[in-house]
Amino acid sequence: MNIAKMATGHLDGPSMWIGGQTDGRIIALSSLGAAPMRGTPLTIEQILSWADAYYAREKTWPQAKSAGAPADGPSGRETWRNLDQVLRNGLRGLPAGSSLARLLAKHRGVRNRKGLPRLTVRQILFWADLHEERTGAWPTDNSGPIEDAPGETWCAVEMALSHGQRGMPGGSSLALLLAERRQRRHRARVPPLTLPQILGWADAHRARTGAWPLSTSGTIPGTGGETWRCVDNALRRSRRGLPGGFSLAQLLADQRGARNHLDLPRLTVKQVLLWADAHRRRTGKWPKASSGPILCSGGETWRHIDNALRQGNRGLPGDLSLSRLLARERNVRPGSDRPLLSIEQVLGWADACHARTGCWPHRRLGAIAEAPGETWKNINVALREGWRGFAGGSTLHQVLVEHRDLGKGVPSVARGKLANLPLINS
Repeated sequence: MNIAKMATGHLDGPSMWIGGQTDGRIIALSSLGAAPMRGTPLTIEQILSWADAYYAREKTWPQAKSAGAPADGPSGRETWRNLDQVLRNGLRGLPAGSSLARLLAKHRGVRNRKGLPRLTVRQILFWADLHEERTGAWPTDNSGPIEDAPGETWCAVEMALSHGQRGMPGGSSLALLLAERRQRRHRARVPPLTLPQILGWADAHRARTGAWPLSTSGTIPGTGGETWRCVDNALRRSRRGLPGGFSLAQLLADQRGARNHLDLPRLTVKQVLLWADAHRRRTGKWPKASSGPILCSGGETWRHIDNALRQGNRGLPGDLSLSRLLARERNVRPGSDRPLLSIEQVLGWADACHARTGCWPHRRLGAIAEAPGETWKNINVALREGWRGFAGGSTLHQVLVEHRDLGKGVPSVARGKLANLPLINS
């Protein structure tokens, strides 16, 4: 190869493009005393104008690897890679020691990933304090852009702290820095716990709220970020100095007698009946599923008892309910605590319904407007079962058929609608 021709730029073909040569080849030419390769002269302003046009078109600044020709130069073969090499090697009339990224950073303020400014711990903590004041939470590496430092992200700060970049010593992280300098809780450096400590927090929670804490009860006040979920996990997994093998609910059930819905005591029919008898002596009424807590039962409610009877849980037979149990064992009829009714009373409500709506009532019609607290369904059940003073064996429809000449076999509401239709000739 003719080194003289290479030095003066007179080689034909792609060889004359110095952008394609390596630094080693250029150094080799310089050591031989060759002059820099000549080509179409360039200026900084010309390259910047091409970059501006690229940004206007692509909405992003060009990089050395960007595709597409920046401009149709005299040779028609300009590329961003060639321009980057020309800037680095000081060819075609440009000074050496720059690059496309450094040129755009200097003249257009474009962020250069390989030339980012140095960081300091004080600067990072200042940004973190502003973030906490604004959002109420300390930043993490997933917190996105740093609003008080355009172009910076918390992920970039995390990388600098962990990898020792941008003036940072390395081996740290954003979470560790905040734990050391701002006492932010760090899950890898949580303090040990003790059972008396947890029970003390639980006692304070009950005194404050009236209930024992659950694993879902949230943050524990005055603990620097502890949560009942973390405490429950530590108990279950034998972490943070705890013996483990049990849950928060099991601990409170064992040490404070708190009710654990996953480990409820077994029940017997005899026990349920004793509670029901006591309820009637105290209130004058038999209990219902909606009667609320059961006194002196350790947290039981009549709703819990009714559910256990229906589902056969906690040692009870199942396929029952509280009302059916009392009907069987205490001869308590459902609705026995409701006032007695008569056929005349029911017919009066039915007449009022017909006068108001044009339709006779049926068991699915809902509440009785003239009798607050009563429903047509309850009336139908009482007529059928013989409750609340009725003889039994009847229904609301049968009563209306017998006493109001309602058409047999035609639903009450349907008859009310049909009565308003004109006669249709066949």
